[in-house]
Amino acid sequence: MVEMSSLTIAFILTVLGIFSAALAASHYNCDGPLVSNLLHAAFESSSQSSANNAPHFAKLNRRDGAGGWSPQATDRQPWIQLDLRNRMEVTAIATQGRYGSSDWVSGYLLLFSDTGRAWKQYRQEDGVGRFAGNVNADGVVLQKLSHSIRSRFLRFVPLDWNPSGWVGLRVEVYGCAYKSYVADFDGRSSLLYRFNQKSMSTVKDVISLRFKSRQAEGVLLHGEGQRGDYITLELHRGRLALYLNLGESNTGAGCGRVAVTLGSLLDDQHWHSVLIERFNKQVNFTVDSHTEHFRTKGEGDSLEVDYELSFGGIPLPGKPGTFLRKNFHGCIENLYYNGINVIDLAKRRKPQIYSVGNVTFSCSEPQLVSTTFLSSSSSFLSLRAMASSLGGFAVRFQFRTWNPDGLLLSTRLALEPQRLELVWQMLSYINILLLCVPIGCPSSSPADTGCENPTLAFQGCMRLISVNSQPVDLNLVRQGRLGNYRELQFNTCGIHDRCLPNFCEHGGQCSQSWSTFYCDCSGTGYNGATCHNSIYEVSCEAYRLAGSSSGYFSIDPDGSGPLGPTKVYCNMTEDKVWTVVTHNSTDPIRVQGSTLQKPYIMKFNYSASPEQLIALVAGSEQCQQEIVYSCRKSRLFNTWDGSPLSWWVDQAGERRTYWGGFLPGVQQCSCSLEENCIDMNYFCNCDADTDSWANDTGVLSYKEHLPVSEIVIGDTNRTFSEALYRIGPLRCYGDKSTWNAASFYQESSYLHFPTLQTELSADLSFYFKTSAPSGVFLENLGLKDFIRVELSSPSVVTFSFDVGNGPVILAVKSHVPLNDRQWHYVRAERSVKEASLQVDQLPLRFLEAPSDGHLRLRLNSQLFVGGTAARQRGFLGCIRTLTINGVTVNLEERAKMTPGVSPGCPGHCSSSSSLCHNRGRCVEKNSGYVCDCSQSAYSGPSCKEGAESSVTYTFQEPFSVMQNRSSQASSVYRESSRARENMAFSFMTTQSPAMLLTVSTFSQQYIAVILARNELPSWETVIILCSFWITGGENFDEEVMQAGSKGFIGCLSSVQFNHVAPLKAALLNRGSSLVSVRGHLEESNCGLLADSTTSHPLSAFFSVLLSSMSDQAAKADKKKEKHDNDTRHDSAVIGAVIAAVVLVLLCLAVVVIRYMYRYKGTYHTNEAKGTEFAETADAALRGDPALQDAMDESKKEYFI
Repeated sequence: MVEMSSLTIAFILTVLGIFSAALAASHYNCDGPLVSNLLHAAFESSSQSSANNAPHFAKLNRRDGAGGWSPQATDRQPWIQLDLRNRMEVTAIATQGRYGSSDWVSGYLLLFSDTGRAWKQYRQEDGVGRFAGNVNADGVVLQKLSHSIRSRFLRFVPLDWNPSGWVGLRVEVYGCAYKSYVADFDGRSSLLYRFNQKSMSTVKDVISLRFKSRQAEGVLLHGEGQRGDYITLELHRGRLALYLNLGESNTGAGCGRVAVTLGSLLDDQHWHSVLIERFNKQVNFTVDSHTEHFRTKGEGDSLEVDYELSFGGIPLPGKPGTFLRKNFHGCIENLYYNGINVIDLAKRRKPQIYSVGNVTFSCSEPQLVSTTFLSSSSSFLSLRAMASSLGGFAVRFQFRTWNPDGLLLSTRLALEPQRLELVWQMLSYINILLLCVPIGCPSSSPADTGCENPTLAFQGCMRLISVNSQPVDLNLVRQGRLGNYRELQFNTCGIHDRCLPNFCEHGGQCSQSWSTFYCDCSGTGYNGATCHNSIYEVSCEAYRLAGSSSGYFSIDPDGSGPLGPTKVYCNMTEDKVWTVVTHNSTDPIRVQGSTLQKPYIMKFNYSASPEQLIALVAGSEQCQQEIVYSCRKSRLFNTWDGSPLSWWVDQAGERRTYWGGFLPGVQQCSCSLEENCIDMNYFCNCDADTDSWANDTGVLSYKEHLPVSEIVIGDTNRTFSEALYRIGPLRCYGDKSTWNAASFYQESSYLHFPTLQTELSADLSFYFKTSAPSGVFLENLGLKDFIRVELSSPSVVTFSFDVGNGPVILAVKSHVPLNDRQWHYVRAERSVKEASLQVDQLPLRFLEAPSDGHLRLRLNSQLFVGGTAARQRGFLGCIRTLTINGVTVNLEERAKMTPGVSPGCPGHCSSSSSLCHNRGRCVEKNSGYVCDCSQSAYSGPSCKEGAESSVTYTFQEPFSVMQNRSSQASSVYRESSRARENMAFSFMTTQSPAMLLTVSTFSQQYIAVILARNELPSWETVIILCSFWITGGENFDEEVMQAGSKGFIGCLSSVQFNHVAPLKAALLNRGSSLVSVRGHLEESNCGLLADSTTSHPLSAFFSVLLSSMSDQAAKADKKKEKHDNDTRHDSAVIGAVIAAVVLVLLCLAVVVIRYMYRYKGTYHTNEAKGTEFAETADAALRGDPALQDAMDESKKEYFI
């Protein structure tokens, strides 16, 4: 019997389900014709060209009269309107031209109204208000509405028509009857829905209603409970705010209170729909077609409301949590609370409903007529001021706009004293600029009218205009019987909120004007018109390719995707570039006293979010994480049954019991893999359970399980039992997307992928190389929309698409062919604001999107890469690193199963000359390349890093000079310092300024050779024979100091100073007290480039960054000695200075001559006589007898 009852109930539920589905289907079967049976009186128009072109002839497929409606040729704003007699639900419209004529409408607007006076423009799903019309007189164009209209009056406003004819129109409207339960609230009334019990506690709520308001403030719904629960739906400044709290007794600010705001301009006296769906803490809040999903705060999952729910206002102050607000003033219809029709109960005077104040059940319609000023340059309304019986001059009006400035009013006052009264109401967010009737200004008005337009004309809406207490009938203005106007739209407010929905991504702030919107991307980590593009690279590998060295970087693993940037450390000192992500517990931690019942648990919080970590690990070639684990009488596994006593948790929250780098799922440690456990009866050292410390340290390298999110230790509760552990940072290397490539060998081949999901914004980037003159890189098609990127000619890349506004083509032309078998970079972006195309470093091409055009790119076919669905114009060559909206497309995987396409792309090195720098050698790898820097003066992954090093040589001065600080010793040294100094070396660098060589004395004299200008990275040989020293006093020359601070990076060889070879001494006499080396010094052969005739050289590889001259000055300052100020000493100093000045002038002349011929550097030196006629610097060096002996010993040295 019970079984039969269950089957019966199941059958009944099934039948009810089918019946409900049938009812739902019949409800949505709303496509019946609504115009064909209308009477003639239901049609109205702005004008008609003749009786046979009257509006009632505008029925679809009818040939009565002249075959349709046509307005007068002088009609400035033609329209035709339909009265459906009752509010109907309209789901589609159709248009047709005038029968047998050349008159048809090619574009139009659709307006709707409940009263036939206040109109609202219908906008499609993406905000487009314009409908495409006909292309001939007899074809029918059907437009299905993205959301239905519930209204009585419809108006068609032609925008464009056949240029060879005139406006001609026949129409049909499809829909069904609309049932409505309406209540009218006067701002002091409300409806109370009372529960059958003291309180109502619900875990699920569904509340729906439609409203239209006469004011920008008002409470539509309120309920509260004793424990602090409340729900409030409130209209505030024309937007709808939902306040919801569950089980939080403290209702103060910031304590459980949640406010979510949706909608805009909701006080426009037109209907708006609201839907609130709650299940536990999860809430869906929908206003019109915009939905916000959020999770409410509070301690509970249920909403507990005491006694009643109030609709239309809060009648009395209540319990804590009651917020006193204005009551709602307007109409509410079809109000349902959890399936209960509240207005129907109120209308039938059911006891559950209590009415407060005057609530009526028909919607009163205010007679408010708005006018839209369409143009910021030419719109105006000119009215004649009527005399006031009270004297003076008074103007009143209401307005709303998005523009920050505009001329509202201008008039010339009489010379005698006048009273000017201006009253305005700010109906929406606006900055007001009021300049002292025409409203707006005719651009062609003569100067004597007194109308000046020092700012932009007003662009927005106005209503309730009165001059000297006399209301202005705008219908008379429209009919030409009152005043004058230009670029106005009557009986409607055409303002549109362009920040709803908010197209600014990644938290960008939206602002707007009348015609467009703007995104403020400050602080988001993104840029672009809609904050779509990340300003950070996607990986450490990308930073390396950009030439960066090790350090902390912000990376954005999914590029322009929803995940934000995170900071990581990029270690680029090895061939592999490591990405290091730290967590909150990197120090060793000792654990004692834990059991399996009460284990020790540590959760790790990383510097990146779990979603960012997943993206980082997925995009890396390999990841690893070290676990340092030491133990004493603490086991990892139970020795009896093998059950784990300690474990770690992976990124997905799964328990893992393998330790070290062993295979997942195997309860073993690294020592078992390496076969070196201390007791071979166990798979882990700790399981030997000895009294001495053991170690089971290992590296986890199964990246799908990384990073470690938690560690649990459960066997440290015995005597002398303890564990010591440390979890290292997550370390990953490689970027799987960087060299993910495919090679296309046949023009008919392509790769196909799922349809692009890029309705509102799309960015795609890739590298290509080819020898073909043209080919399609990628293409995705829809019914009408499409997107395509192609090489249209050897030097032109084009990006084309269509979102419904007509095809858009952007092209970038290169001055050199792009089919040169070198890698070239392409990035194309399309958003609701603009489109752009970037090729290599060529100038960016971009195009703004139309402000009122279609926004969504609707595609339905597969994405084709390397070709098209028609197998024509296919691409021949290589494509790599294809990324779409931050997601890398796996070309290699798809290429493995596609004929005519192979995974990978050979020739990474041969196709680009900029991968390895400074004579570094590019070495091919299976998926990329590495740089061999052994033949370069530089190091690092790209051979761009120099070592911070220097060599200092201390001269052996006479003992008397070093010890005796008398004037005699000083004079001896001054005599020796005036001897000729010979220096020679060769160098190669791309840096300037740079310090090449400096020699200094204890008395602050110095010789400095600096490079002040450098043009080409070629070897230069310098021979200097100088017979003077520069006295620097307390400081070195400013130019020398600047060069010293920069140091030197490059190759420096053949270093010779008089009889001393400093570099040779540094290499052959390691540990000598005369030589101090800062940094790393090693041998190399890069100096061979300096002298091709040199054989068997002694070479040294050394990237030099000389210490700053300030350090040298500090050392010299320590050696400085004060001397007697006697007359002979002063005379000697003056003589030395005069001699030095003369020699400096001679040296400057030589430097100028050298600069004119060599353009390579500036030297504080003077060349010796007899060398100026040498053909080369080396020849001059060899021709100088004073340097022959020195060069024989030191010519083959290289100081780098």
